[in-house]
Amino acid sequence: MIFTYKEIKIYYNIHGNGAPIVFLHGFLENSTMWKETIDLLSNTYTCVSIDLLGHGQTDCLGYIHTMEDMAIAVKAVLDHLMMTNITLVGHSMGGYVALAYIDLFPDEVSGLALVNSTSFPDSDERRLNRTRAISIVKKNPDVYTSVAIASLFAEKNRSKFVEEIRDIKDQASKTKLQGIISALEGMKVRKDRNNLLSHFKGPKIIFASTQDPVLDFTQNLLEAEQSKTKLVSLDGGHMSHIENKKELLSGLQKFLKQQ
Repeated sequence: MIFTYKEIKIYYNIHGNGAPIVFLHGFLENSTMWKETIDLLSNTYTCVSIDLLGHGQTDCLGYIHTMEDMAIAVKAVLDHLMMTNITLVGHSMGGYVALAYIDLFPDEVSGLALVNSTSFPDSDERRLNRTRAISIVKKNPDVYTSVAIASLFAEKNRSKFVEEIRDIKDQASKTKLQGIISALEGMKVRKDRNNLLSHFKGPKIIFASTQDPVLDFTQNLLEAEQSKTKLVSLDGGHMSHIENKKELLSGLQKFLKQQ
């Protein structure tokens, strides 16, 4: 479905009945990443998945899409659907957006699941790498997306999930050039929200992978301890919805039932 926001089009899907769950995808992904998860959960919950700014079928809004920009766009869709008291499930960048949403609209979120994501900001090194990535993207976006996607998987899984990696690369190749740059710029300047995660009163959980090439697992452990957030450890890389599909789906189901 298409929703018009600030003269741009935002694409979203809605399925099922019950308490609302909002699924937010990661960088270079789109709402299709949640299809199997939603197929499983839509018998019990109202599941909304949204293409974030500059991704999938959603248009770009500007040169930089901050996590707050994305969160406000999500809010516009949910207002259109008249949804409150939501549970947010965010993968990677989608988790950053979920945390920004709670920061902006704390009374509207009842639960939070971070999947291969973090409340910590980028390190100086990570910011520098994003700046370098922007330079590469401007020269050859297809090469960048191809290399970036493969490197998200645990090394041991790259030969195991060849077909899945090919499909994700195909989806990533459709991401708008400006959407890639805007998201990289936005992630680079995102806030430290560890304190926000600590003070969030609703049910909260982190799904973290021991071999995640993007996020340091030991840092996720520290984050969970500091913020008193339940952590589920997965044996894989950054793409848990593929590398640890059964474990992630089972963990999400258990988490949602507890609310």
